[in-house]
Amino acid sequence: MIVNEEPAREAAKTESKRILIATIGSLGDLHPCLALAIELKRRGHSVTIATTEYYRAKVTALGIPFRPLRPNWDPTDSEMIRQCEDLKRGVEVLYRQWVLPHLSGTYDDLLAAATQADLMITGEMNLAAPLAAEKLHLPWVSAILSPASFLSARDPSVTVNVPWLIHVRKAGWPVYRAVLNFGRLTIRHWWAPVRQLRRQQGLRPQCDPVFGDKFSPYLVLALFSSQLAQPQADWPAQTVQSGFLWLENDTAGMDARLANFLASGDPPIVFTQGSTAVHYPGNFYEVSAEAARTLGRRALLIGASQSCEQESNQILAIPYAPYSQVFSRAAINVHQGGSGTTGEALRAGRPQLIVPFGWDQPDNAARIERLGVGLHVPRALWSPATAAAALKQLLSNPQFSERAARAGAQVRAENGLVSACDVIELTLCRLN
Repeated sequence: MIVNEEPAREAAKTESKRILIATIGSLGDLHPCLALAIELKRRGHSVTIATTEYYRAKVTALGIPFRPLRPNWDPTDSEMIRQCEDLKRGVEVLYRQWVLPHLSGTYDDLLAAATQADLMITGEMNLAAPLAAEKLHLPWVSAILSPASFLSARDPSVTVNVPWLIHVRKAGWPVYRAVLNFGRLTIRHWWAPVRQLRRQQGLRPQCDPVFGDKFSPYLVLALFSSQLAQPQADWPAQTVQSGFLWLENDTAGMDARLANFLASGDPPIVFTQGSTAVHYPGNFYEVSAEAARTLGRRALLIGASQSCEQESNQILAIPYAPYSQVFSRAAINVHQGGSGTTGEALRAGRPQLIVPFGWDQPDNAARIERLGVGLHVPRALWSPATAAAALKQLLSNPQFSERAARAGAQVRAENGLVSACDVIELTLCRLN
């Protein structure tokens, strides 16, 4: 269901509680948690964030207490990203080589951080969270960032490791569900470390981390707009779709060089790789710059080296720029299709071109195409010719801009952060 009614807000008023937000992953996973923490803290709650040590400074700079959570990795490590973004084996590599070997440490860290908490909010890659919640008898909330994570048979997603599965949707949702259940069996051996830890801790031995356990029995938050996906009958019944969460902490003014570039000509095509793929971009930026030159268009390359620039005022490469400052001023936003980036691009109301890397990105790309606000080009086919052809189509057909503007207005009308915090407080009230 979608909650945005004033009565829900009134009913959600509650006394101050101790809330632990625990997440594992990239900045795309952390930023929604930071947004929740800031708003819940503003409402009077005591909020702590537990995540990898790498993010300590970013969390504490916002005045939020921090607890370290293993694995103690560098989420910008290019070799790790290369392995995890492999379209066929990336999901397995991430879980079996980078998450599960640290499961016991993650569990111990969570127990220590959550002992005094009244509620835990957790991301789906935190496989230890359901175990810690069960051990401590602690109410918890699932934060789901993309439609693909629901594994819906009613609204099938494009899955990177078995892309042919999307075609099974034509046979109807019962057949698709049967195939999904078969897939569940084929990866059951992945979760042997989870079952072992459960037995060691005296917990129920059964587990289903991807298809079942990541969904809290108390509350599941779908933190994306209904423009991207509508609620489905086979989502958990306790799901509330709030909308995207924005981390609105860009208080500094725009970089002078960037401001001058944006003001000095036609709206540029913006090219970016989000917070993860940017550390293993391949030839994305070189191809993008060449495509822009072919079309005679100005381009802003966020995350690229300055070697991609031209001496003229046509192409600017900068290490970072807040999407909230630049996406709405773009002719087209070209990106990798991560949920946070896709949400920002939708909010900006400009056409999109998605070049997916892995994970939920191909599915987000397919949804953007179905919505009629953009196109996608597979990364393996990204070349100056294919990039220029897709960009030319988006630039020449005004329907893309019209539909993107309408979708942007709808997304901007949502207040995902307020709705999410309202229903979190409502859940706390019901637990009292």
